[in-house]
Parts: sequence; C-alpha cells; structure tokens
Amino acid sequence: MEAMRRTVLGILAALFLLPATACTITTEDPGYVAPPPLPALQQLEQAALVDPAPFRAGEDILSFVTEDRDIVCSLTSARGEHVNLPYEQNNFSDGANNKLATVPVAHCELAKYPKPAAADVKDDCAGTGLGYLGGTALLTPESATYGGCRSGVTQMEAAYGPKGNKTGPITQLPVLAKGQNLERNGLRCSAYNGGVACGNVSAGVGFFVARESYELISEGSKASSPARPGAPKTP
Repeated sequence: MEAMRRTVLGILAALFLLPATACTITTEDPGYVAPPPLPALQQLEQAALVDPAPFRAGEDILSFVTEDRDIVCSLTSARGEHVNLPYEQNNFSDGANNKLATVPVAHCELAKYPKPAAADVKDDCAGTGLGYLGGTALLTPESATYGGCRSGVTQMEAAYGPKGNKTGPITQLPVLAKGQNLERNGLRCSAYNGGVACGNVSAGVGFFVARESYELISEGSKASSPARPGAPKTP
C-alpha cells in the first residue's frame, strides 16, 4: 500500500513538473537598449562570408539587390571609367579599352538617395559643372567615391525609383539578406544597417550607402554626408 502511494505521488509530481519545464516565458526588458551597428569596415571584417555561387551574374561578377529593393550592387571589374555591369550599358569590353588596366571594383546604385556633399563632387562634368548626381558609389582597392556625371536615371531608378517600372534585369537578381557578406578579389559588400557597406578592409577604404545618408571611408578618416531634409534625391 505504501509503495502504491509513493508511485501515485511520483506520477502526480511528474505531471506538475512537465508543464513547468516544457514552457519558457519570455518577458521584454523595458530597459534594454540594442547595441549600435558596427562601423562599416568592422562589419565587413567580422560578418561571415556567404557562398558567392547564387550571386554570379556573369563572368567573374557578383550582383545582388537589398531586401527593400533600394540598392543594387556588383562586385566586378573596371577599365578606367568603364565598369562591367550586367544591368547597365558600358564599354568595358570595347577593344579600345583593352590597353587600360583591369581593376576589381564594387559599384552600387540606389533607387532613392541623398545629394553628394560639395566636398565629394569629383568631376566638373566636361567643364559645365552640371550633372554631377548622387545615387551611385564606386570602390576601387584604393579609394571610394559617391556620385558621378550623368543625364537621366540609372537602371536602379528605372526599376525601383519613384517612377520605376519594376521590370528589367535588376528585378531578376538575388537578394543579399541583412547581415550577409560577399567577397570578390579582396573587396567585400555587406547588407546591414538599412543600407550596404563595401570596402577593402586591408587598405581601410570603403563606403556605406543608404536611402538617407552615405559615408566615404579612407584610412580611418570618415566623411559622412547625411541627406538634407527636403533636398531632391533623384533627378
């Protein structure tokens, strides 16, 4: 009888213990403050690299868009000013440019973007001083620039800008998810903090671009140019 009583008590104890151990109650800490995002070069150095195979968009080119479809980037090559992009017309393969050195680059375009700061305007646009627009960023192994001379919209704006048609080659590119990191020929790009960072970690150069701001990084000195309220962001 005593043994049966101990058995019944043991079963009851197990039944009461089971729900207590099988359920986890999570309460939100009102005092918790999320840590700030890493600086761009630290993100590129520390984030794990992903398999590049799904992002191949041509011979020796890696291309992606961000989840919000605001930024498209390619880790590719350039000959002089001619960048080899699978979604933009270019003269990279023109025989006349074969004499130019081929260098690895990272190139990004934005659907919505801030204006370039005056200090970051690097071209007088054939002497006119007009037509230097934001919305593009270029990284070489030694430098990073934002904006360039052009008329009209980029392919990213044509696809996903304010008047975008949601068609074209960019719409077929894979998404680089938040926190993921790609590398080609020593240059890396990572989607994080609402934008994209690209950089040459060993040289300490790179850029961060997002809808409202951008940052150019060179050997530890940073020049950040946030978008000005009300400033036009597209031509």
